[in-house]
Amino acid sequence: MAADARNHVTGQPGTRTPHAAAPASAQGPPARGAAPVSAQEPARAAGGPVPAHGPASATAPPPAQEHARAAGPAPAQGPARAAAPASMPLPEAEGPREAVTRLHAHGCWYPSAAPDGTEVAFICDRGGVPQLWAGPVDGEGIRLLDSSPDPVKEVSWSPDGRWIAYTTAPGGGEHSRVLCVRPDGTGRRLLAGADPDSSAYLGCWAHDGSAVAVTLAAPATARAQADAVWQSTDAVPAHWTARDGRATLLGTPAYAVGPGVTPATRPGGGLSAYLIDPDGLASPVLLATEPDAPTLRVCDLSRDGRLALLRRGPRGRREAVVRRTSDAATTCTLAVADGDPWIGRFSPDGRTLWLRSDADREYAALFAVALDADGTQRGRTVVAERQDSGLELLAMAHDGRTAVLAWNVRGAGELEVVETAPGHGAPDTAGPARPVPLPHEVVTRIAAAGTGRLLLALSGSQRRPGVWWAHEGVSLLRTPWSSRDEDAVPPGRPPVRPVLSRLAARDGLPLSGWYYRAPGRAPNEPAPCVIHLHGGPEDQERPVFDPLYHELLGRGLDIFAPDVRGSGGHGRSFVDADLGSGRFAALDDVADCAAHAVTAGPADPTRLAVMGRSYGGYLTFASLVWHPDLFRTGIAVCGMSDLLTFFAGTEPWIAESAAHKYGHPERDRELLHALSPMSRIDALRAPLLAVHGEHDTNVPPGESEQFVRAARERGVPAELLVLRDEGHDFLRADNRRLFRRTAADWMERHLHPF
Repeated sequence: MAADARNHVTGQPGTRTPHAAAPASAQGPPARGAAPVSAQEPARAAGGPVPAHGPASATAPPPAQEHARAAGPAPAQGPARAAAPASMPLPEAEGPREAVTRLHAHGCWYPSAAPDGTEVAFICDRGGVPQLWAGPVDGEGIRLLDSSPDPVKEVSWSPDGRWIAYTTAPGGGEHSRVLCVRPDGTGRRLLAGADPDSSAYLGCWAHDGSAVAVTLAAPATARAQADAVWQSTDAVPAHWTARDGRATLLGTPAYAVGPGVTPATRPGGGLSAYLIDPDGLASPVLLATEPDAPTLRVCDLSRDGRLALLRRGPRGRREAVVRRTSDAATTCTLAVADGDPWIGRFSPDGRTLWLRSDADREYAALFAVALDADGTQRGRTVVAERQDSGLELLAMAHDGRTAVLAWNVRGAGELEVVETAPGHGAPDTAGPARPVPLPHEVVTRIAAAGTGRLLLALSGSQRRPGVWWAHEGVSLLRTPWSSRDEDAVPPGRPPVRPVLSRLAARDGLPLSGWYYRAPGRAPNEPAPCVIHLHGGPEDQERPVFDPLYHELLGRGLDIFAPDVRGSGGHGRSFVDADLGSGRFAALDDVADCAAHAVTAGPADPTRLAVMGRSYGGYLTFASLVWHPDLFRTGIAVCGMSDLLTFFAGTEPWIAESAAHKYGHPERDRELLHALSPMSRIDALRAPLLAVHGEHDTNVPPGESEQFVRAARERGVPAELLVLRDEGHDFLRADNRRLFRRTAADWMERHLHPF
């Protein structure tokens, strides 16, 4: 990547020249790629990280977004609902049938089919950024529907076939907006999220295609105190009194805020769900408002429009809510598992709710919830379950009479199809399950595609993932335009298939992880090893084709990717095992997993490194100061370094959700301080690389900046790489490639000699 002066801060050591000091007209638009900082090397190229001096990093101010503010008065402060969005036409942005920049490797994911199943809309990054494409299921003639540079995150084709709704992230950041476009690329409209201070999230369509549900997040008002954490005098809710790391909270979640309850966020935010007419002929209809809510999504509407299925609640305590649309009355609530937000569907007559739920269970199963005519729960039945395996995806056919189930079996996926039949006076029942063989280990999305057809987004440790389709009675077929990975690893070297490895933590808790052996080494030859920690913490390590892993493996580095306590896929008790002070045991799990990689595998104990993203980035920061002599180096990506500053700076709904996992920023301040890597920064010994997206509002870049700054003040080598036009997830192909190569270069340099 060529050097670009806009990516650098120049000046003498110990000083910096802020980008903001130059007029916008003199700077030009910000460049794609990295935004590293160096006070000593003003001419350094943007191809890798550079040291941070003084304040750990500086980037150009966020580029002006192509937002138009919605007409009408500003939303009221306080817990008022978000103002109803006003849709607006946009210029047509359909692109050529081939991307302008054709990459050697690209992915295709998140399929959504037209009602007859002959065409599919999907996300593809063959042009360097995730964009909206559509085309025939069994043909090559795909077309680009939106050529704008804003990454696309979700897609949904309307049941009447007239519109495709989708979510974009302007500038690559965390704020999102909802748009729609005709299947031929015309009529592009912005439905919600025009205000750059708000975010909009896609929900379900009405079954006749007349409206699409959208959740709008109202901006939060800032009431920062001197310590940057909002203070409240509300009473302490009872459900915060016993969180000791044990799984004692199974059952109905108790998370709601209101009188007598302290929200974990700055006041003024809130989530409101609307039904929006994509044609713009009818005014938005308010479905629900949740002040200070962590999440809210409309997952389904009954065929007659009487009932809405909502998903709300913090991580680890999600719940399904059935609400009458006529009077907004809640008629039924039931705990549901984390993971995929599309939790269930109503039966065609609206008298049964099919739900993926872990209510009073260790693992999620398929529930049939019987409903009265007004939506009140009459009973519930578990109609499909597995021992020691959870239901992670549920999809229903358009007629509502066939369910497709994806089970998480020790990290791999297994697919089944079951027929549902309406009952009389009792919940629906499911017929015998029919297994569907899979060519890859993991199913990431299921979409109905007309009568008897399925679309699946697959991933795995081997080549040729992407979007596959199947007609009833026919084996899965790969779509002709699907993901290309031929050049993702060097020619002649096949992808490495990982091996599942099990161990016990020092307190006896069973743990497991996937070990990747670098090619070309003898079976017992000691090798440098990277302990890679996933995010969440409720995510799960899966045996999927990860270009980062193959970049590291190509440098001769082994990888051990474990699931420490708090990870998903191992039951509710395992997820809850890191609550409160249980997180200290999760930090010990990292050391136990590193020891296991040495004793049970071929890892060299003198050449261990730790790396992770998001929560895994937090664990990386923490591991380097809790176990300072264990790792030779670390790479923390978008990680939290101080949990109190994280709560002060993150999005309000993220703070509400995170408070359940980490602790409340007021009542648990001492615990949060003790768990923060910054509180033990004096113990840091190993050199560190921190990586962050410049627009990350989930974990603000200041979390990396303050840790790097503190490390350098103590004489520990530390560098920071800030990626332009990225948020918490790195979505642009050039940035992902730069990140992988920079991370591999860093590991290779610090884990020598080989």
